[in-house]
Amino acid sequence: MSHPTGKTALVTGASRGIGRAIAERLAADGAEVAVHYGTNKEAADETVSAIRRVGGRAFPVCAELGVEGDIDRLFGELMAGLDGRPLDILVNNAAVITYEATIEQATPEQFDRLVAINVRAPFFIIQRALPILRDGGRIINISSGVTWFATPEVVYGMTKGALNVLGRSLANSLGPRGITVNTVSPGITDTEMNSWLHTNDGAISGVASMTALERVGRGADIADAVAFFASGDGRWVTGQTLEVNGGLFLGPKTPSW
Repeated sequence: MSHPTGKTALVTGASRGIGRAIAERLAADGAEVAVHYGTNKEAADETVSAIRRVGGRAFPVCAELGVEGDIDRLFGELMAGLDGRPLDILVNNAAVITYEATIEQATPEQFDRLVAINVRAPFFIIQRALPILRDGGRIINISSGVTWFATPEVVYGMTKGALNVLGRSLANSLGPRGITVNTVSPGITDTEMNSWLHTNDGAISGVASMTALERVGRGADIADAVAFFASGDGRWVTGQTLEVNGGLFLGPKTPSW
């Protein structure tokens, strides 16, 4: 695969989970990665250190998303780290979930916070990034399988559905600049957001039984898909949503008759 050696990347929500796996993979492929975090400086520093320990290049960028001035702070730190260089790869990964935000229980405050972090922030991050994003650059948004299968956490699902629409529209708008825009949609992945996998008896085996490949997803599984879109080999793919889920909910594995 054609790696992004010598290029620059911003990965939001990169201190833990899928975001960390993406940052580490892009750095391993040769990109210098801006590791964004909101509040967990210790985790972000550990991600940066892990990248540097194996010879990669990375620097931390702090900005709590969903609050006043978030985009200004993010790009202030990013521009300082880039030191005049353009941006080549943007990965919008940062997101939050509120399990209580169901149709029966969601509050206006919960709704607004989820939309602010999961939709508003990536939209305006892209808007601000476009002047410094190199022609031929890459934008990858991280969505979720809950855009096509139903869960009670309807507000979270709505925010991820918005990213799917955003990706298609931007791919069309930015095509003349050679910028590709794609969406990666993880299935059930073992991250801190899905800590219930380890607190509910039988959760891991239950999820494994729902997938064709019979295991729970890992951060690296998602990062590898992102790496393809970020690479030169992804140059002719844009406006797509890729389900990266091990064959989740494909159906029974044996005849039911």
